[in-house]
Amino acid sequence: MRTIDLRGRALSRNELLQLVPRAAVSAEIAVERVRPLIADVAERGEAALRDQAREFDGVEGHLLRVPSESVSGALQSCPPQVEAALRELIERLRRGSAAQVPESRVTRFGDGAIIRQRWQPVSRVGLYAPGGKAAYPSSVVMNAVAAQTAGVPGLALASPAQPDNSGLPHPAVLWAAALCGITEVYAIGGAGAVAAFAHGVPEIGLDPVDVVTGPGNVYVAAAKRVVTGVVGIDAEAGTTEILIIADASAHPGFVAADLISQAEHDEAAASILVTDSEEFAQLVQQELASRSAETRHDERVAQALSGPQSAIVLVDDLRAAALVSNAYGPEHLEIQTREDETVLADITDAGAIFLGGYTPVSLGDYLAGSNHVLPTGGTARFASGLGAHTFLRPQQVITYDRDALQGLAAPLRALAEAEGLPAHADAVSARFASGEDRG
Repeated sequence: MRTIDLRGRALSRNELLQLVPRAAVSAEIAVERVRPLIADVAERGEAALRDQAREFDGVEGHLLRVPSESVSGALQSCPPQVEAALRELIERLRRGSAAQVPESRVTRFGDGAIIRQRWQPVSRVGLYAPGGKAAYPSSVVMNAVAAQTAGVPGLALASPAQPDNSGLPHPAVLWAAALCGITEVYAIGGAGAVAAFAHGVPEIGLDPVDVVTGPGNVYVAAAKRVVTGVVGIDAEAGTTEILIIADASAHPGFVAADLISQAEHDEAAASILVTDSEEFAQLVQQELASRSAETRHDERVAQALSGPQSAIVLVDDLRAAALVSNAYGPEHLEIQTREDETVLADITDAGAIFLGGYTPVSLGDYLAGSNHVLPTGGTARFASGLGAHTFLRPQQVITYDRDALQGLAAPLRALAEAEGLPAHADAVSARFASGEDRG
């Protein structure tokens, strides 16, 4: 991994934004690549999806809508220990997601003047599960359970067709769908899946959704950006990122293992260490060299760690480390220092935060009870991770009786007249005029 030395430099936030490592493929470039793919699906529907499956997935002649019996029947091939782990994940995530559902509240301004705050789920959600270099049954669960906990009545799942599974999505994706009770499943991948969710595909019975969620590579993230406004999205969850703030008290082997764990996702995955100890950085480099050579996806890991998106960043102190992290806005942030809570107090921007040497990101990827669908590419500076709240809309229900309204008639008219909108005040006065009062 390359080293970026920021020691002895007082950098502004803008300067840090320019210096933090990023993937070589920018979202803007990806947007231009996926825009015509999305337009083609909107115009030609099934025909466009089949062309894209042939080009990008190497599959043709398959069923785009997966038969429900293929979903339920897939569980027969699920190893018992995997099924048990998925069930454990589902249970833990249901508990974690339930805490994200706000309670309805009532605000009273006096007798007869009430506002009720309620949280209403969207009607229909499109869940995306990647299927490129790895299968992600855990992502199916993360999306589905959060939506179900919010009370979403309609769920559709899409995942790329697999050439070695008769054009069906990966078996592990189908296992998770079956365990979550999802019956509407499509063998569609990438930008095409996002477009299909947004615009619908009547030929295969796919109705448009209200919200599209789920992780993917930079092109899936770009596709979600393109359809925003047609539908809602969770966040632009692109290629995975991990940033670790560590000092000399951390275990270099733990840090190296965690950097590698995210690098094995994709050659474009970002692994970043920010430390105030040059000696510790050297120890981590040594651990990376030995451990990455022994991992199954060693070539992929080596490419990710040597790419422009990965680096070791040297800083003067842990306060400076927090500033670097906030500028980066990492998807996953680990803090392994002598003063974890002190460092945490300086953190403002991150998708999910993992404190201490025994809280690796891989725990959050699977069984922590937290959601692993998180914002990437710096969007954690303004977006949050997936949760039950993603599928809920706050709605205010206002109820005033006659006396409560009459008590506000004069100040309301003053505001309406000041804005040049007298009919607003007249709508109130009409309720008290002779012959109109129904109190």
